[in-house]
Amino acid sequence: MNRTSQYDLTIVVPVYNEEDNMERLESELSRYISTGTMRSCVLFVDDGSRDRSGECIKAICSRHDHFYYITLAKNSGLSAAIKAGIDVTESPYIGYIDADLQTTPEDFELLIPYARDYELVMGIREGRKDGFVKRASSKIANGFRRFMTGDTAADTGCPLKILHTDVARRLPFFTGMHRFFPALVLLENGRMKQLPVRHFPRVAGVAKYNLRNRLVAPFMDCFAYRWMRKRYIKYRIGESKL
Repeated sequence: MNRTSQYDLTIVVPVYNEEDNMERLESELSRYISTGTMRSCVLFVDDGSRDRSGECIKAICSRHDHFYYITLAKNSGLSAAIKAGIDVTESPYIGYIDADLQTTPEDFELLIPYARDYELVMGIREGRKDGFVKRASSKIANGFRRFMTGDTAADTGCPLKILHTDVARRLPFFTGMHRFFPALVLLENGRMKQLPVRHFPRVAGVAKYNLRNRLVAPFMDCFAYRWMRKRYIKYRIGESKL
């Protein structure tokens, strides 16, 4: 039996070479699991880490109930790790948070009251603690994406989200799709809610992004999304006798 089916919310945490953050992750996630208003579990997705992250994940899961993991056979990227988490989740809601803890799991409590009525509830990072280049490139990329997709999302890069699992499973996935959750939910006629959440500086580990994958790749992906939107297959079965 897939044990995520016993919960209301599965929090997917993609991990790639984050051994220096694992102690904080264990502390903050375990505290949230014990105090949150929704029955929740944690699902680590080890994206082929080359450091001790995998060992740390297994140790954490052995110490705590409600903590689970899967390991990808090789490093496949953030979008693939998120998709893997969605594919194996069987709770009605799925959450997402990054392993760098620049957002806090406590702020899932800000999103949860809206999760039933909106297929996607996501954060907007208040008072971002990133450097100027990262903030500027993010602002440019967000503006161009909104122009190309019409999704109205202010901050798709915010790594704090809750989705309906059944909707998430229907979304078309591709490398870079994690930047397009609002636009992809629109393809399913889903509704989105945005709420301010706290943002913190990275205190351990190394960022995995550079100017190319924060700016150039999202520009190219916008054109791919426009192409896909025109050809997107969407249907609902009315009646059947199988």
